[in-house]
Amino acid sequence: MTSLSIETRAKRFLATLRHCQVLGLTVDCASEDSVTMRLPYAQQIVGNPVLGTVHGGSLTTLMDTACGTAVFSILPDFELCPTLDLRMDYMKAATPGLDLVAVAKATRIASSVVFTECEVYQEEEGELGDLIAKCAATFMRIGANMTPPEFRAKIEFGDDA
Repeated sequence: MTSLSIETRAKRFLATLRHCQVLGLTVDCASEDSVTMRLPYAQQIVGNPVLGTVHGGSLTTLMDTACGTAVFSILPDFELCPTLDLRMDYMKAATPGLDLVAVAKATRIASSVVFTECEVYQEEEGELGDLIAKCAATFMRIGANMTPPEFRAKIEFGDDA
């Protein structure tokens, strides 16, 4: 078991994922209860250039990553868990120009599967606005022994690894 805080684990996990760096994803906060992650609005995630609305793939990436980060951060050891299933519901189009904020949590941890939920909002004047999308996702536990040693070192020691 690690002595790193859940928030440190979440931030270091996210820092290892190149696509998350490209998208500018960040962890706002992380605890045993949930992980809050931010996707800044940018032209590179726009799906409709006329309206400026965010592409659905950006939302999917945000929610899958937020759920996966929540799972990785709360399990007792460094255990990578691939996504088994992700079911999304889009509630409304995101307003152009506003960041997306995902709140993900693990709802049940079983011996071979972890169940999660995530909701995405937009931040307006420091407050979470309307619900944009939500998902339920499951992740397969493959065991800490299947986590590559190089990856474990990057989480455990950060940039010093």
